[in-house]
Amino acid sequence: MDRGFTATEQRQYADGAKSNPGCHPPSIWYETETQRGKRRELQDLFEGEYTLAWSTRVYGVVSSLSFPVGKHSSFLECQWARLLNLPGSSVHGAEFGHLPDNITVLEGESVTLRCRIDEEVTHKAWLNRSNILFTGTDKWSLDKRVTLANSNNSDFSIHIEKVQVTDEGPYICTFQANNKPRMAQVYLIVQVPARIVNISKNVSVNEGENVNLYCLAVGRPEPTVTWKDQKFSCTVSEGEFLDITEIKRQQAEDYECITNNGVAPPDQRKVKVTVNYPPMITDMKNMPSQLGKTAILRCEAMAVPPAVFEWYRDDHRPVETDNTLMIKNEKTRSLLLFANVTEKHFGNYTCFASNSLGASNASMLLFRPGAIQGRGTALHAGMSVSVCAWVSLSTILLLKV
Repeated sequence: MDRGFTATEQRQYADGAKSNPGCHPPSIWYETETQRGKRRELQDLFEGEYTLAWSTRVYGVVSSLSFPVGKHSSFLECQWARLLNLPGSSVHGAEFGHLPDNITVLEGESVTLRCRIDEEVTHKAWLNRSNILFTGTDKWSLDKRVTLANSNNSDFSIHIEKVQVTDEGPYICTFQANNKPRMAQVYLIVQVPARIVNISKNVSVNEGENVNLYCLAVGRPEPTVTWKDQKFSCTVSEGEFLDITEIKRQQAEDYECITNNGVAPPDQRKVKVTVNYPPMITDMKNMPSQLGKTAILRCEAMAVPPAVFEWYRDDHRPVETDNTLMIKNEKTRSLLLFANVTEKHFGNYTCFASNSLGASNASMLLFRPGAIQGRGTALHAGMSVSVCAWVSLSTILLLKV
């Protein structure tokens, strides 16, 4: 919204009887009087109430001024804010010191800073901190992005193209009218959307190890950083770092870093955490079958990385495939497929699942109906095939007794 004031505005504040809604105490406005042959100082008007401080001049134009806090200071600011809060300019101010005003823009946008003046102005200048940008129509700034938008009897404005973070700060419009210095100040705030600039790469760890993830973000104002898990869509950590102690296989998933500062939609990126663990056989069952029929023995194992499967017979011999027996390996399981069960197929079979972290095995029987029922037995991870075969052979001998 544009706001401005007229350089010839002479109205001053004094205690009185006229009430102004929203501002206390009551007040009246009156014209400043100057006696012939005598200079009337602003300090004289508010002696004992305010002390005005004048600072650096540019070609006779005051670049800044201020007054200390007095008992009427908040009211004074309120009255001047009402008086000067007019459309048409991006800055406002008064001779009673500057009224703080902010203009907020996004990095890369353009902005015009307007200063409302009138025909009685004799000197005028734009400053940024201690740097002179323009004196009248003369450009002092070497920045090509800063140009004079207007310089006439009513408007003295500058334009900044493709605003940068370094442009942030106070901008002062100073001018002189009727031999009285005036100023208007605005503070330019440059916002930058939150953005992730560095984040952990995808990680692969063994179960029981510690995991430390980081997500670094920048932005103006300072952004917040939140970690969420994708599996349950809940927040697991606030801040740039996510630490997981003695990670479990159930915690393997995508973790999402979200950064936000309210300037633009949040920026978010994911880190995939893989948890490695040895095979654990989860599905095995003894299977009855009749001669000449089909049969399937299943061995399923959970493991990361995926398990490699092998099948063995009672006497520790690897299973040999033919046109009546096939092995089908899938991602998490292995199948023994019997196309036509014969007498030689009955017996004990051992499934052996292994990966780089360990191994697990289990035994199961293919038998005639009525001979035995129940589930196979899973053996401890890392148990040797020979022990497995010995247990299987003992089971068969007991059945024959």
